[in-house]
Amino acid sequence: MPKIVDHDARRLELVEVTWRVIAKRGFEGVTLRDVAAEAGFANGALKPYFPTRASLMRATFTYVFGRTNARVDAAIEGLVGLEALRQFCMEVLPLDVERIDEARVIIPFWQMAIHEAEFAQANNEAMVQWRTNIRTWISQAVGQGSVDEALPLDVSVESLLTFLLGAQVVAVLDADFNDPAQLQRQLDLQLQLLRTL
Repeated sequence: MPKIVDHDARRLELVEVTWRVIAKRGFEGVTLRDVAAEAGFANGALKPYFPTRASLMRATFTYVFGRTNARVDAAIEGLVGLEALRQFCMEVLPLDVERIDEARVIIPFWQMAIHEAEFAQANNEAMVQWRTNIRTWISQAVGQGSVDEALPLDVSVESLLTFLLGAQVVAVLDADFNDPAQLQRQLDLQLQLLRTL
């Protein structure tokens, strides 16, 4: 009798292995063969799930972004305004080993997105979602009176998003000056600026 394989579970397993391999070894050296070996599969076993390295990399980015969003959803349940915004930021910032590993996956993905339309589209979709959420929470804070209605909303959204994305890089490349405690202090300053503008 043929073995029944849960294809969705197998795809997820391969993506989880891939992001851990990238976090450990870097992006450039990761091949389908590396992932297969790490997962305990024969080299050709990945082809039905991910015919190319690029398809595996895109699925890995989607997975990492999904992990972040799942953490955010759990953390902000029942929160609005600046409380929701702060919790969102705390989940996005690379404040522990897991999230620093996620940053190690996201940074090379961004490099690919510079030159490859498929990756750029995936990144754009992710950032549109985050911009929408940030805008909603700041607007709620304005409605609650915790942020002045004269606040330049577009600039505020982009400023905070720029901080969050830049934090991914400095947490990996400049960690001596941007450890988790420092990143949290920087976040506090960003949020204080929203209150005082």
